[in-house]
Amino acid sequence: MKPSLSFQYLQVKRAMLFRLPFLLPLLVLFFVSCKGLKTAVFDQYSYQQAVSIKVEGLSLMGDATEAYVENEEDVRVFLLELDKIVEYEKNKPDNAVSYAMWQAVANEDRNLLAGFFKRWRDKGQLSNVFIDEAKLQVSESLGLIIKYEANKNKTNETNILNFLSAN
Repeated sequence: MKPSLSFQYLQVKRAMLFRLPFLLPLLVLFFVSCKGLKTAVFDQYSYQQAVSIKVEGLSLMGDATEAYVENEEDVRVFLLELDKIVEYEKNKPDNAVSYAMWQAVANEDRNLLAGFFKRWRDKGQLSNVFIDEAKLQVSESLGLIIKYEANKNKTNETNILNFLSAN
């Protein structure tokens, strides 16, 4: 004699089978959308380095009214620190936005931090007016990195991407 399945059991099984085709696409959509949200998590070291680079960089930029040769060693040491953070950011997973911004800041051919020091080296000395304008732009770029490192949200990411496309 075969044991009979209860009526309630059959109803539950039928309801589950009926809902499965609707549930499966929702689960797939959930996992795909989560993958698109991947960004590097907060990194205290990155945040501290960004703050340090900003403060030291702006301070060193202020010395550009003096002859470059008098500050050459300080600039060399500073640019080495900048190269280190760029390399560090390059190797962090899910960190394309921060890395792109650091690359721009460290690019001698752009009008940001490394570009400023290249101009100082080439010209020998810079005017206060130029220094003040350059400081504003460098301060903005590094401020965006600091904000993004502190809070990796879509707004801060968009601000960095807009800055990169405009500069």
